[in-house]
Formats: sequence, structure tokens, C-alpha cells
Amino acid sequence: MDRLLRVPRLTRLRIVVALAIAVVADGLQLLLVWLPFADQIIDVIAMALVSWAIGFHWLLLPTFVTEFVPLLDELPTWTACVIAVIALRKREQRALPPEKPVIEI
Repeated sequence: MDRLLRVPRLTRLRIVVALAIAVVADGLQLLLVWLPFADQIIDVIAMALVSWAIGFHWLLLPTFVTEFVPLLDELPTWTACVIAVIALRKREQRALPPEKPVIEI
């Protein structure tokens, strides 16, 4: 369980991947609005992939729920949420002391 909730160190690659997932999810939801249950499927996949990329954050839950509210689901909520989580994680990681390199013998 600890492994699932562990927050990975933010790297450029993780940030780019998370933002790409969010933008693609928001774009697909606009394009596939006519397809039944497409929004919900995209939301579940986006939630899982974003959590994998930058770690789970409590802000992802309201975003996930907001996607089920008519009219609000048209907003780019995944993109906004991922940007907010990245900003919060960067602030948290700046406050942490730098990690010491491990030397194996």
C-alpha cells in the first residue's frame, strides 16, 4: 500500500507525461462527447495514468468527480488539476533536504 501512495520525484519527463495525459484526456472528452460513457472511461484512465506519472494527490479526486457534472465536464479540468498538483509537488520538494547519494560497495 505504501508503494501506491509513494510520491515519485518530479522530473521533466514525469511533468511532460502528466501534462500530455491531461491535455489528451481533455481533448478526447471534447471530441467524443457524443459517445456514451466515453467521458467516464477517459476519466478513469486519466486518473490512473496521472497518478502513475506524478503520484496520487487529493486534488485529483474532485477533478474526477467534477467530470461527472454536466457543463463543468466541458472545462479542461484535468489540465488545470495537473498543473496545480505539479506546482504543489515542486513546492514540497523544494522544502525537502537534498537526497544524499547512496554509494554501494
